[in-house]
Amino acid sequence: MATAKKKKGATVARKRTSTARKKSTAHKKTAHKKTVRKKTAKKAAPKKKWSRRVMQTSDALDLESGVFKSKDPKKIARSLKRSAEKSKRRKGTPFQSAMSMLNFYINRAGKQFSAKSKQPLEKAKHELRKLYGREG
Repeated sequence: MATAKKKKGATVARKRTSTARKKSTAHKKTAHKKTVRKKTAKKAAPKKKWSRRVMQTSDALDLESGVFKSKDPKKIARSLKRSAEKSKRRKGTPFQSAMSMLNFYINRAGKQFSAKSKQPLEKAKHELRKLYGREG
């Protein structure tokens, strides 16, 4: 019986060492992961101006340069209508394309757009509806 106890004790000792090994390797893996995370956190993502690319290469319209910089809503609406009707690459109706591009420009400007700058563009929506006879 004494030998059986010794064997059990030896077995327990072996188990302890194997769990101790597992703990030490687990610790090494987590320590490695932390350093990897630190390295990736330091790199800053490049700023991508995808909205600029959409404005320049969109299939919806071929816009006149500086159309949205105008302060006159009627001029903006007429320009959008002209571009929408001339374009062969649009997917929807000319009205849909013109209104879509106008909304896109307003929405992408976001917080940088002052109320004063946004006002002619909001009025251009109403003018565009008038030009297409969609006023309700």
